[in-house]
Amino acid sequence: MTTEQNSKPPHPCCVPSKARSEILHRSRTDADERQRIHAGSTEGMIKLDGGAFLMGTVYDRGFPADGEGPVRKVTLTPFYIDSHSVTNEQFCEFVDATDFRTEAEHFGWTFVFHNQLDRARYAELVDDTVAGLEWWCKVNGADWRHPEGPDTNVDDRPDHPAVHVSWNDAAAYCAWAGKRLPTEAEWEYAARGGLEQKLLPWGDELTPDGEYRCNTWQGEFPKSDTGDDGYAGVAPARAFPANDFGMFSMAGNVWEWCSDWWSPDYHLHAARTDPVGPPMGDRKVTKGGSFLCHDSYCNRYRNGARTSNTPDSSTINTGFRCVRDL
Repeated sequence: MTTEQNSKPPHPCCVPSKARSEILHRSRTDADERQRIHAGSTEGMIKLDGGAFLMGTVYDRGFPADGEGPVRKVTLTPFYIDSHSVTNEQFCEFVDATDFRTEAEHFGWTFVFHNQLDRARYAELVDDTVAGLEWWCKVNGADWRHPEGPDTNVDDRPDHPAVHVSWNDAAAYCAWAGKRLPTEAEWEYAARGGLEQKLLPWGDELTPDGEYRCNTWQGEFPKSDTGDDGYAGVAPARAFPANDFGMFSMAGNVWEWCSDWWSPDYHLHAARTDPVGPPMGDRKVTKGGSFLCHDSYCNRYRNGARTSNTPDSSTINTGFRCVRDL
C-alpha cells in the first residue's frame, strides 16, 4: 500500500487517495446506482418532491477542472433522503447486526488530518504522510470506531457522522438498510433547499450577519484551525441549522459519497432527467466539503462544487447519507 496520490483525474486539494492495484467495479451496465430502491424505513428521512432545478455552477473562484459547470436544468422524480449524515450510532447498529468490517479495518490504517492527532504521540501514531500533502497522515489502527487513532473512540460521539467510511462501506450500509446512495443530482437538489443558484444551502454569504451556518476551517490552513464556528474537527450531524428542505450540514463538516462515477465532463451530454454519472470509472463523486475546507485553499463547500475519491478510500472527513425511492 502507498499513500502517494492518484494522478488521474486531477486530485482534490483536501482528500487523499489510496492507490490500489485492483480496479474496482468496472462493469456498470446494470449498476446498483441505476436501480430504484423502495424497501428501507423512511424514519429520519425527508420526502422531496423533485421536479426541475438548476444544477451546477459557474463561479469565478471555483475549480473549472472539476466540471462544476455549465449550469443546466435537471429534472428529478420524488425521493426520500436522510435529513443528516449517517451517525456513529446508526453505523454501529449496522456493524453489530452484520459483523461488517470496514475497508480501513481490513487495511489496518486510514487517513487522519495532522491537527486531529495527539501531538505528544505524533511520531508513534504516524506511519507515513502523503507526498505534497504532508498534513494527511497514514495512521495505523485508525478506523470509524477510532477516528484519531487506536486510543480514541466514538463512545461519546453517537450523534457525530460516521467517518473513515469508504464508498464501498457506505454502499454496504445502504444495502443493509434497504436504501441507496444519492446520485449527485439528488444530493445537490437536496442541498440547494429550493433556492435557485445560490452558492450555499442558505444563500450566498458564508456567515450572514456574522453567524456560522456550517463547520469549516477558520484560521491559517493547514496550520491552525481556531474553531471559531464551535468545532475544530467533526461536529455533530445536526449541529447547525437545517436548510429550507430540512437538510442538516450539506455544507462543511464531512464530505458525502454519491453513487455516481466521477467525470469532469460526462454531464455535458448526459440525460437531464434523473441523471447519473458515467457507466464506469475508478473514482466516485463526493459533495459538500468538510471541516477542513477554507476559502483560501479549498472552497468546495459550495452547492455546485464537486470532487472525487477512489471507492476504497476513507478519511476522517468523509461520511455519507442515504436515499430511497417512493
